[in-house]
Amino acid sequence: MFLTTRNRTPETALDVFTLGNRISQMVNDVLGDSDWGSRASAAATWVPPVDVLEEADAIRIMAEVPGVKPEDVKISVEGNVLTIQGTKDTCGAFARTFTLPATVDAEHIKASYDKGVLTVTLPKVERAKPRQIQVEAVRA
Repeated sequence: MFLTTRNRTPETALDVFTLGNRISQMVNDVLGDSDWGSRASAAATWVPPVDVLEEADAIRIMAEVPGVKPEDVKISVEGNVLTIQGTKDTCGAFARTFTLPATVDAEHIKASYDKGVLTVTLPKVERAKPRQIQVEAVRA
């Protein structure tokens, strides 16, 4: 019997948020885009597909909501839960909820709408952003 071990370094280890997104994407790939994880989906008529991207300075949530007017979208944060909801004339109401990681600066969340795509930008708190550390040579 052979036993193989792998040492995971911080560079290759997945954080919990990224792992959760990967699991969610795999389930959506298998089950279709049913919103199995959304608490608000019981009242929703349709569920827009959403992509979640993590970048060095922010997390971006991009929802495909063609035909929805920006004024018909409501975005709210309560505690560590972000909710995106709205209505589309032909399809009815929709809602998606997301649990925010502690690294998000909830006071500076921004949203934009362009060509049917709603982008919610969740900036990271300063301490969560990667930074470079200068190495100084010591002279003997």
